[in-house]
Amino acid sequence: MDTAAAWQHLFSSWPKSRPKTGIVITTFQEPIPFTNFLLSEGILALERDRPDSQNARKVFVAFTAILAVKFTDTDDFLNFKQLGFC
Repeated sequence: MDTAAAWQHLFSSWPKSRPKTGIVITTFQEPIPFTNFLLSEGILALERDRPDSQNARKVFVAFTAILAVKFTDTDDFLNFKQLGFC
């Protein structure tokens, strides 16, 4: 599985009980904090709670441009099994 497909799988299998929040790090080294997201084939739509330096609150990111996803919550690490980890 390529990384774009892995990221798409992670976001498409996001548990309904887990808040849609986190920080996407792009291959451009840009951190994008998000409070919600929507999926399309090959593209992730992210919503921010505050605008960035260009005053944008929403951004579309290709799954191929995602390098990492960070979480700021304090949930138990085992809860990530819901996202497909074992």
